[in-house]
Amino acid sequence: MTATVPFTPAVGDRAPSSSPLRLTLARAGAPPALIDGAWWPRSRNLTEELPALVECLDPLWGRITRIAVSRTLWPVIPGEVPAHGHMVRVGWSNAGQDPHKLLLLSHTFGRWDLLVIPPETAPATAARLMATATDPLRSLPASGLIREAERFRAAAEAAAYSDSLREAVWDSEGGHDAPTPASRTPDGPVTRHVPTAAAGV
Repeated sequence: MTATVPFTPAVGDRAPSSSPLRLTLARAGAPPALIDGAWWPRSRNLTEELPALVECLDPLWGRITRIAVSRTLWPVIPGEVPAHGHMVRVGWSNAGQDPHKLLLLSHTFGRWDLLVIPPETAPATAARLMATATDPLRSLPASGLIREAERFRAAAEAAAYSDSLREAVWDSEGGHDAPTPASRTPDGPVTRHVPTAAAGV
């Protein structure tokens, strides 16, 4: 079982944002795995996206102090971000870190790893990734989950195209356009009208 966090972050002194955080976490006590959950940010702007994530995770995982990301997915990486009343340092690496993984460090619980689902991902694929990232039997790294979801999406599109092609062929061969006989008996067979000879002939 997974825990999806229904969290709507507040921004400064303003009312909570109308866009809730898209985050799912493995259930407490789940077997150790390479990924502890999945995060689907709404943009590639870490300065805007990270504070809400930390605000949600601080009460669950203890105070988050450092975050490490890969430069592959993020065009601009701030040195630190304000979050939940404290500053969180943000680091990056060109190599050695899975580009689809976000690493969080907490004084209380240690290290946590989240799958980062690219913001532009289609909702159906993102939902599949969130479920897979928190499956008790999960064993793939973050990029492995992304590749698996892409293969699943491609296979589904190919199957849909094949079904569409078969239907088009069926239609072109008259599958849906066969003429309907004008008259049928209640039991269904075609009724033919045979002319009768004139009386006295």
